[in-house]
Amino acid sequence: MRRFWPHLLIGIGLLVMFGGFLYDIMFAGIPYQDPTPELSARYAHHSHIASVICWTGVVVTLSGGLGGILRAVVRRFQ
Repeated sequence: MRRFWPHLLIGIGLLVMFGGFLYDIMFAGIPYQDPTPELSARYAHHSHIASVICWTGVVVTLSGGLGGILRAVVRRFQ
């Protein structure tokens, strides 16, 4: 299990990004052309949540990739 943690982080990060994308489609959707203030606030709220989920996935994916690269570099110079 210890050998696969960078790959696992990359996979989890991609799944989290996909989940954020699905959340955006399901709850925020396409904004209305001329929304009421209530609909506009609701869209902004759900859009912000989807953005946070997606960026969390990006951070997890990049940390897994960076961990894999660092691990390869350390092994190369040992």
